[in-house]
Amino acid sequence: MSIATAAVQIGLEWDTRTGAVTIPIYQTATFRHPGLGQSTGYDYSRSGNPTRQALEDGIARLDGASRGFAYSSGMAAIANLLLLFKQGDHLIVTEDLYGGTYRLFEQIFQQYGLEFTYVDTSDIAQTAAAIRPETKAIFVESLTNPLLKVADVAALAALCRDHDILCIVDNTFLTPYLLRPLDLGADIAVYSGTKYLAGHNDTVCGLVTVKDPALAERVYFHQNAAGAVLGPQDSWLTIRGLKTLSVRLDRQQDNALAIARWLAGHELVTKVYYPGLPDHPGHELLKAQGQGFGAMIAFEVTSPELVERLLIRTNVISFAESLGGVETLITFPAVQTHADIEPEKRAALGISDRLLRLSVGIEDVNDLIADLESAFNLEA
Repeated sequence: MSIATAAVQIGLEWDTRTGAVTIPIYQTATFRHPGLGQSTGYDYSRSGNPTRQALEDGIARLDGASRGFAYSSGMAAIANLLLLFKQGDHLIVTEDLYGGTYRLFEQIFQQYGLEFTYVDTSDIAQTAAAIRPETKAIFVESLTNPLLKVADVAALAALCRDHDILCIVDNTFLTPYLLRPLDLGADIAVYSGTKYLAGHNDTVCGLVTVKDPALAERVYFHQNAAGAVLGPQDSWLTIRGLKTLSVRLDRQQDNALAIARWLAGHELVTKVYYPGLPDHPGHELLKAQGQGFGAMIAFEVTSPELVERLLIRTNVISFAESLGGVETLITFPAVQTHADIEPEKRAALGISDRLLRLSVGIEDVNDLIADLESAFNLEA
């Protein structure tokens, strides 16, 4: 079964009593036991809820995993995974990653004795050189945020196997529809389900998939013990969004490629980051390992003054946080998504005061390009 079909089928088998084609929202905290020492399989919604389980089973099928797990946010999902490690453990991390992940690692988990080294994980040699005896995992973004470097997931997973460490892939930008990290050898995939998977900017969600059943049991223990689970209403919204994942991403990718090509030819744009362009350094790698290039674009303009013009004077495109929904959004990473990264580090990574990030939606691409062109052409 293709991923497009499997996504549509999520939850379809659950309501055998009435035959409802969408799973009910089991808005309950607890479940009645049929007798002493007996259970229906559900006891308390933190430990398991039928609506959440339908989502967890569905994302596991899409990713080829033994189990899936749903959390109250993408950050809650990543925080839960860090509970697999203990004081003194070391993780190698993608250097230009989402600023919220960097904040979680540096300002919260570092104080509990975890150590993090940030490297260019698109460079296998540099990543291998960072491995230490106490290294327990590599945490990589399949497409980095915001500079869209492409990770060689297969090579990184092989490196992890050689050193008996975990390979954890944040696959938010690509989703299982475009890349399946576990098929390439990764142990765990993590998603901000808020983004493409839910797809409508109407719910906050985190998802994790795990290949090995024994490792999945450890992840479940922490999910249940720490309790940052996704509620039934948001689980239902995420299932609803997943059903249209393929058609949304197909349209978003087509739009993104057209916009990236247009930006690349614009006199006020100095650089375009989009892996779907043939001159992108990761183009051939992602073409070989994945099924598409996603719908995220980063681009640099000629002056900081242009940044404000594009943020404020676009009408179809919204100046807003987040990404992956049906609406096209524009953000300024240096002061929004990556504000918690030190200015010197941002500058070294190339996250400058001229860099913008575009999350391309499903609107008519001609309207999106016209909106950008109008903002570029307005007098400052």
